[in-house]
Formats: sequence, structure tokens, C-alpha cells
Amino acid sequence: MNLGRSKLPSLSAALAGIPAGVQTLGPWSGRRQLFVKFAIEAETATIYTSEALRGELTRLMGRSRYHSVAIVGRDALAESEFLSVAFEKMGPLPVMLDHDGQRPVALDGLLHVLTLVQVTMDGSEGAAAVERVCMSVGFAAKKHVAHAVAIVPADTLSDGPLLRIVEQIHDASGDAQIVVHPTIESAPEHDRRWVHWLEQAMAVHSDVRILPRWPLNARVASQS
Repeated sequence: MNLGRSKLPSLSAALAGIPAGVQTLGPWSGRRQLFVKFAIEAETATIYTSEALRGELTRLMGRSRYHSVAIVGRDALAESEFLSVAFEKMGPLPVMLDHDGQRPVALDGLLHVLTLVQVTMDGSEGAAAVERVCMSVGFAAKKHVAHAVAIVPADTLSDGPLLRIVEQIHDASGDAQIVVHPTIESAPEHDRRWVHWLEQAMAVHSDVRILPRWPLNARVASQS
């Protein structure tokens, strides 16, 4: 028996809530989830201890059926120790982290409690930021944790730079799932573009998908 695991410390963090909703990005798009949402500026926040978060998630899981838990919101990896403790004994749902990929070292210490690491980007990130994204992807690959990059292309992003991002992600991990999300409004107008671009992308990396993005307000649909 590991006594060190039986008495976990209780840390605390500010959360904007634990709403239920539909994931709109990445390979789990369309899945019903519980969102552990870190508060951003101007949002009303509630302080949760790691023990209180575990208890509330367990209660919500008992009331309804969900595919998984998603950690989202403000810089979640700034609270990596809190999350590591909170999810150490969690179950039975898979846990994903949706983040910007800018804290690869902090991510490395959290991978043991995650089922899916998802980095979300818009393609306008600078070279240093993309390098950190690739480091995050590489850390997940090294620990054999499923990993994905969801790209919501900025309006100014052209095909070449987007393809270059795919190449860099592929260099970091050949097992990465890459999902590109044009808006629902723009995808039909440019379907020929995306068909052609996808052909080029798959010549570089085998697991690339184009999925029109759900409206943002569908993401968190109800408060449990």
C-alpha cells in the first residue's frame, strides 16, 4: 500500500464553475463533458480545494452521464499542482486538458492524470510559441498520452503557414491528431480550398481532419 498516495494534500484554485456542455474542438468534438473551467479576469470565481473539486465532480457524475471531463479556461497549467492532486484519484471518466501549449514543463508533471492533451491554436502564434506547442506535444507523446492539436484558423491565415504548422507538429509527434476547424459559415464557401489543403496536409501527416466549428456558445450549454 502506498501511504503517500492515501493522504493527498489539499490545494486550492479559483474556478468559474463546473458546467456541463458539448465539446466543440478537437477529436472529442460533439462529446458531452463536464468542464472544469478556470476563471478569467472579470469572471465570478469560486475557490475550490482539490478535495472539494473531486467531491463535486463525483456528485455530478452520479447525476447524469458524460463522456469525459475537460479542463479549460484561463492558464490552467499555472495550477498544475492543484490539478495533479485533484485528479490523482479521480474516476471513472477520461480527463482531457485543453490549453494553449505554452507551459510544456508544467504539463509534463500532469500527464499521469490525463487521457488526452489538446492544444488549441489559431495559427497566428509566433515561432517561439509554436515551438512550445511542439514541446508540449512531444512530452505527451513520450509519456504515451493521447495528444491532439485543434486549429481554429485566424482569418488572415493562409494555406502555406497552416501547412507549415502541420509539418512542425508532425516533427514533434507522428501520432498527433490534428483537427482544423473552419467556421460553419465559411467552410461551405471554401470547400474546394479545404479539400485541396487537406490533400497536401495528409501527404505530410496521416491524421489530419477538417471539421467545421460549432458555434462557441454551444460549448457550455447548461449549468449542473
